[in-house]
Amino acid sequence: MIGDLTGKVALVTGAGQGIGEGIAKVFAAAGAAVVVATRTRENGQGVVDAIKEAGGQAELVQCDVGSKPELLAAVEQTVARFGALDICIHNAAVFPMYPAEEFPEDELDQAIAVNFKPCLWLTQAAVPHMRKRGGGRFIFTSSVTGPRVSMPLTSAYVAAKGAMNSYIKTAALEHARENITFNCVEPGFILTQAMSILADEEGLKEMASYIPKGEIGKPEDIAYCMLYLASDQASYVTAQTIAVDGGSCIPESPVQLREFYEEKGQA
Repeated sequence: MIGDLTGKVALVTGAGQGIGEGIAKVFAAAGAAVVVATRTRENGQGVVDAIKEAGGQAELVQCDVGSKPELLAAVEQTVARFGALDICIHNAAVFPMYPAEEFPEDELDQAIAVNFKPCLWLTQAAVPHMRKRGGGRFIFTSSVTGPRVSMPLTSAYVAAKGAMNSYIKTAALEHARENITFNCVEPGFILTQAMSILADEEGLKEMASYIPKGEIGKPEDIAYCMLYLASDQASYVTAQTIAVDGGSCIPESPVQLREFYEEKGQA
C-alpha cells in the first residue's frame, strides 16, 4: 500500500499546529511512530494526545529548531525513545516581514536559523541513524513564495526557502547510494491558524477566487504529498520540489483567471 509507514519513526518539526500538525497526524495514521517537535509544549501535547486517542504512537519533544543543540538533542531523544529514525520532516518556520532596505539583522539571522539551517543540522544528526536502517527520507516544507513567486517584505523568508530548495540537490547527490532521499514540498495558500488571523471569512473567499482550484488548501493536502515521499514507493524520487498549491502558480494573471471563471459561472 502506498503510504504505509508501519514500523517507521518520523520526527516532525513545527508539529504543534497548522501544516506540521496535519503531517504528524497523517503520518501517525499511516502507522509511523511520530515525534512532535515544537517550541510550544501546550500545542505539541495537544497533537500528541489527539494522535494517541486515535490509536497512533506519538511523543512530544519541546525544541527550538533555531538552536542547533536543541535540534540535535531532539534527534537523540527520538532514537532513545523509539530505537531508530527513518524520516525527518523540517516544517517549522518564521515569516518576518520588513522592507529589504530596513531588514533588522536579528530578524535576518532568525529567519535563516529557523527556516534553513535545520535542514543541514538534521542531515548531520540523522544520517548516521538512517544508515543503520538501510535508508531514510528527508522532506522539507518549502514554499511557492520564493522559489516560484514572490511578494513584498519577504526577502529573508524567500532567501531561506530558495536555499532549502538548492540544498536538497547537493544532499541528494551525496546520499543517493545510501537510499537516503531529500525532497521539498512547496505549499501555496493553506488554511491554518495563521491564515485565519490574516483574513476573515470574506477575505479567505476572495483569496480562493484567485486560485484555479477555487479553494484554499488544507494541511492534509501537504501531508499526503509528503506521505508518498516518505514511503518506500518513493525511493526513486530525490532532489525534487513539488508545489501543492491548487494551481496558484500557473496563471500569468490571477485577475484575468478570475474573470474567466466568472464568465463561465464558476467563480
